[in-house]
Amino acid sequence: MRLPTGSLGLLFAILAFTAPGARAQPVPLPAKIDFSRDVLPILSNNCFQCHGPDDKVRKAKMRLDTREGATVAAIVPGKPDASELITRLTATPDDKSVMPPLKTGKKLTPREVEILKQWIKEGAAYTTHWAYVPPKRSELPKTKHQITNPIDAFIFARLEAEKLKPSSEADRYALARRIALDLTGLPPTQAEVEAFVTDKTARAYEQFVDKLLAKPAFGEHWARMWLDLARYADSAGYADDPQRTIWKYRDYVIQSFNANKPFDQFTIEQLAGDLLPNPTTEQLIATAFHRNTMTNSEGGTNDEEFRNVAVVDRVNTTFTVWMGTSMACAQCHTHKYDPITQIEYFRSLAFFNNTADADKPDESPTLPFWTDELLGKKTALEKQIADLEALLKGKKPDEMKPDRDKLATLKKDLVAVKPLTTVPIFKELAGAARRKTRLQFRGNFMDLGEEVNEGVPAAFPPLSKNQGLNRLDFAKWLMSAENPLTARVIANRYWEQLFGTGLVRTSEEFGAQGEQPSHPELLDWLATELVAQKWDTKKFLKLLVMSASYRQSAKVTPELFEKDPENRLLARGPRVRLSAEMIRDQALFAAGLLSPKMLGPSVRPVQPNLGVSAAFGGSIDWKTSEGEDKFRRGVYTQWRRSNPYPSMSTFDAPNRDACVVRRGRTNTPLQALVLMNDPVYIEAAQALAKKAMKGAQSTEDAVTVVFRSCLVRPPTDVELKRLVQLYEDAKKEFGKDIQKANQFAGPLPPLVAPANYAAMTVVANVVLNLDEMVMKR
Repeated sequence: MRLPTGSLGLLFAILAFTAPGARAQPVPLPAKIDFSRDVLPILSNNCFQCHGPDDKVRKAKMRLDTREGATVAAIVPGKPDASELITRLTATPDDKSVMPPLKTGKKLTPREVEILKQWIKEGAAYTTHWAYVPPKRSELPKTKHQITNPIDAFIFARLEAEKLKPSSEADRYALARRIALDLTGLPPTQAEVEAFVTDKTARAYEQFVDKLLAKPAFGEHWARMWLDLARYADSAGYADDPQRTIWKYRDYVIQSFNANKPFDQFTIEQLAGDLLPNPTTEQLIATAFHRNTMTNSEGGTNDEEFRNVAVVDRVNTTFTVWMGTSMACAQCHTHKYDPITQIEYFRSLAFFNNTADADKPDESPTLPFWTDELLGKKTALEKQIADLEALLKGKKPDEMKPDRDKLATLKKDLVAVKPLTTVPIFKELAGAARRKTRLQFRGNFMDLGEEVNEGVPAAFPPLSKNQGLNRLDFAKWLMSAENPLTARVIANRYWEQLFGTGLVRTSEEFGAQGEQPSHPELLDWLATELVAQKWDTKKFLKLLVMSASYRQSAKVTPELFEKDPENRLLARGPRVRLSAEMIRDQALFAAGLLSPKMLGPSVRPVQPNLGVSAAFGGSIDWKTSEGEDKFRRGVYTQWRRSNPYPSMSTFDAPNRDACVVRRGRTNTPLQALVLMNDPVYIEAAQALAKKAMKGAQSTEDAVTVVFRSCLVRPPTDVELKRLVQLYEDAKKEFGKDIQKANQFAGPLPPLVAPANYAAMTVVANVVLNLDEMVMKR
């Protein structure tokens, strides 16, 4: 049928399709309605705000989040036509009783209404939300494919059910780059690639994976994900945004990932390292996880107000990071969608309300720490002083003066040797100094209600004891086998990092407002496997990347794209844009500029000077670090909240004011401009050109070096021909303007033709800008 054109024609077309007598299309329904999968999302998105857990705003005394409440007036089990819920949902728009109210802008689809009708007809059974039920390890599904990795049994069985086939394995070059980027954040070296591509043994891929997991770059890459969660920054935030020395915590995270510290230990150290028996320096530094909250040192602010803001942030961040649960709204009122009351929120807050920090400009309490060099100097001076003091005890008074003078000088030198620091840490208050926690009406720290003690929401398993609870008890509860969420959340997060999208797409939200898992049985299997592996991160990641599902080609056919555009069914390999840090690090690595230096104070790579100051602070411009420091990995870049590094912000890096579970991935013209014009990428292109020209026997050889340095794989004949032609055309143009050639090529070796190097810089710049360069394929 051909539709009429124009707005009037469109109206006629709509009327024609909706007129009485028009044949309604059948609404496909599941064979059996599942409350958690099919019904809860409908009620949560459309009804719970007014008819959910929060009794303070509940309308018409109608409650739909429990069966007991719903069957009072809204639902007659087995009789949808007699149920007020269905009557209201199907009322005409001019009926004042229609639900949801017109002013909300919400309206159920015909399919959603039919689901609710069928659910009521089947008895209106309520079940606990899937995420609050302990993970259940199911048997591996049957599949006609040969299975060597349990993950593939779940993925391939689902594909068969959807009448799809998995893609073939990606070629070795694509696999080498993909797995190296995923495990280390950097591409492999050419030597590593060739060794892998030519290794025809059965364990070639596994051995390649093991080598990558053992690299120090592994910890630097995976720390980036955790620093987003920890809202790590080198400044305190708010208007003046002063500098903060907390990089020792960043180093703790890197070293923990490289040491493959079990995740349960990693958790307990960060949340309660100061409460462990005889905590080590490392365990105290770990508690800076929650000292990453912002502090407001602006004159005239109320310290208690902003201390309270920090404690609230700690509660919200903890439940988001470990349990995928949004707690923030329960600060002001009982949660509208999940079974969490406001009192339960403040019971959770009580765990974090007795630390010694109090929004002070000096960031106290802090832990001083020493570099090996300074500590050695301090120890040597202390020994000299002790030896000299022992020597003086045996001398007569008239013989002591020279040694006394020397002793005075040594003591003066010792006083001058100070720690490099300090890092803010947690310290629990004790005795009379401990604070009482009270409910805050509407989240107002000055409008207090009843006193509450430490506790967790009743929707979750109880703590192992009821009295004398502290953060250590809470941290152990988070990691306990009885907790239904932590293992699921962490397993999903690791999956998301490798596959681009989590099995639960809303990786920050596992509650009623979150999405159902695409493969629920697989998610539960992975959660139980992570616990069975004793929270071994490297072992778990190896399990994921060894799967045939991960190793599939990322190529997509039009038919497959139409059926599954977002690759939720995983009939092909992951293809997503790289993170901001990876894009920058990869360019420097390809150019041979990336520094391997690890750990230490944050650095300041090149950025444009803007001449702008923070609202009540100093200039946001900075002096570029010298030497190799300006070429260090992105994880070491100084992170100032009021002015995050511009080129990384363009590629969706957050400012880290708050916890970020998953970064968005945008596609904007600014990103192309950064890759073409940012000083970092221009310098990378210049260095890559010099690297390619050095020792090259032909233009084709040099272009191939550029191409393989960036994309790992060798160029096709067509790609090579086009890039060589680009080089020749550019060289001809630069030959007409040597000054321009010198400028574009940058500093050059003596006795070389500037036009040649400038032309190869153009080639390098083009390859660094290719779509394939910024994508994982």
